[in-house]
Amino acid sequence: MGTVALGTSGTSAEDVIAVARGNARIELTAEARTALAASREIVDALAAKPEPVYGVSTGFGALASRHIGPDLRAQLQRNIVRSHAAGMGPRVEREVVRALMFLRLKTVCSGHTGVRPEVAQTMADVLNAGITPVVHEYGSLGCSGDLAPLSHCALTLMGEGDAEGPDGEVRPAGELLAAHGITPVELREKEGLALLNGTDGMLGMLVMALADLDLLYKSADVTAALTLEALLGTEKVLAPELHAIRPHPGQAASAANMLAVLAGSGLTGHHQDDAPRVQDAYSVRCAPQVAGAGRDTMAHARTVAERELAAAVDNPVVLPDGRVESNGNFHGAPVAYVLDFLAIAAADLGSIAERRTDRLLDKNRSHGLPPFLADDAGVDSGLMIAQYTQAALVSEMKRLAVPASADSIPSSAMQEDHVSMGWSAARKLRTAVDNLTRIVAVELYAATRAVELRAGLTPAPATQAVIEAIRKAGVEGPGPDRFLAPDLAAAESFVRTGALVAAVEPVTGPLS
Repeated sequence: MGTVALGTSGTSAEDVIAVARGNARIELTAEARTALAASREIVDALAAKPEPVYGVSTGFGALASRHIGPDLRAQLQRNIVRSHAAGMGPRVEREVVRALMFLRLKTVCSGHTGVRPEVAQTMADVLNAGITPVVHEYGSLGCSGDLAPLSHCALTLMGEGDAEGPDGEVRPAGELLAAHGITPVELREKEGLALLNGTDGMLGMLVMALADLDLLYKSADVTAALTLEALLGTEKVLAPELHAIRPHPGQAASAANMLAVLAGSGLTGHHQDDAPRVQDAYSVRCAPQVAGAGRDTMAHARTVAERELAAAVDNPVVLPDGRVESNGNFHGAPVAYVLDFLAIAAADLGSIAERRTDRLLDKNRSHGLPPFLADDAGVDSGLMIAQYTQAALVSEMKRLAVPASADSIPSSAMQEDHVSMGWSAARKLRTAVDNLTRIVAVELYAATRAVELRAGLTPAPATQAVIEAIRKAGVEGPGPDRFLAPDLAAAESFVRTGALVAAVEPVTGPLS
C-alpha cells in the first residue's frame, strides 16, 4: 500500500493515484501541522474581533451580508455542511471519492484554510481506515468548487450521513467512525466552508483520466500498427524524418511506437492486387497525426493538473501576512476546459480506430482478407456485429465530446452567476475513457484475427508476441462463428489492465 506524506506544497499525480486506487496511507508532516496551527491562530484572532469577516463571522454566498454572532458560529458551520450535502443520483466510484477527499486534505494542509490540525488528522484517519463517504453523481456546478460532493465527505467527518466501510457495506457514518476509533469533528469558524470549497473532485478525475489515457494512447498505437500490418500497408510513412518536418512531439512519439511494433514484419509492403498502393487510407496513414494531437492535448492537460496539484484552492484564504481574503480561485474553468479537450481528443482517437476496423472487415478495401474476417462468409457473419458495437461506442463518444465547460447556469440568487460545469466534464470524460478502451479492444480483436489470416506471411515479432499473449488470455483466434461477447470482454480486459502494452514492450522496448 505504501505511505504518502502531505506537506504544505501540494502533492503529485502519483500520490493521488496511490491513495485513490492503491489505498496508500496518509501521514501529515510536521511542516503541515505547523502551518495548520499558524493559520488557525489567525482565524481565531479574527473571530474574536467585532468586524465581520467572510466565512469566519458571516453567512455564505448570497447570504454573506449577515454578521453571525459567536454563539451561532458552530451551528453555522454544521449547517453549511448539512444543507450543502444535497447530491442526488447514483453513487460516485470509490476511487473518485478517495481522490476528492485526499485533494481537499492537500489544500487544508497548505496552511491557507484556517482549519485546525485535528480536523486535518481526522480526514487522514477516515481515508486510512478505508471509510468512503457516499457521494452522488449530481450536485456540483464546478464553481465554489465541487460543493455537494465535498459536503457529503465533510458530513462523514461530523459522523453524519452514510459511508461505505472497508468491507464494502454502506452504514451510518457515525457507526463506522466509532468502529475505527475515530471521534467525529465539531466544526468551528471557517472550517465547514474550508472543507467544501474546492475543485478537488474534477481534479482527481482529471489525474486518473490522464493515467488511463496514457496507457490507452500507447495501446492505440499498437492496434494501429497491427491494422497497418494486416492491411499490408506501408510503414514508410512512419519514418522519423517525415515527422521531424512537422515537429509535434506527440506525433513523433506515436509514429515511433508504431514503427517499433512493425520492426521485422513480413507483411508490410506486400500487395494482393496488380496495382501496388502508393498510399494507404487516411485512417492508416494519418494514425500518428491523430493520436499525436491527442498526446499533445494530454501534455497540456497534465500541465494544468500539475499546477492545480500545487495550488491551495479555498475562499476565503489565509495569507502569510495574516489577511483573510475572498477570491475566485475556486472557479473550475482551467480544469473544466482540459477535461473537455481530452474528451474531444478521445472521441477522435476512437473514431479513427473504428474506421480502421471497418476497413479490415470490408472485402473491397481489405486487400484480400475474407468478408468480415469470417470463416465461411455467408454461413458465418464473422466480426460484422462487433463493428456495430464499436460504431455505437464511437457515436456515444461523439456525444460525450460536446463540451460541458461551454455551458453555465446561474445559482445562489445570481451571486454565482457563471459556473464552470467542470464536474460534469469530468464525469463524461470517465465514460469516454471506458468507451475508448472498448473501441481499442475491438480493433485489437479484429487486427489480430486479420494478421493470423495472412497465411504464409510472417508478422513482426511484436505482433506475434501480442497474438500469443491475447490467445493465452482467453481471446480466441479465427474460426467459425461463436458467442462473441466473452471474447470482446476478454479483449477489453487485455487492454484495460495494460496487458497489451506489457506484451509488446519486451520486444520493442518501452513505448513513448
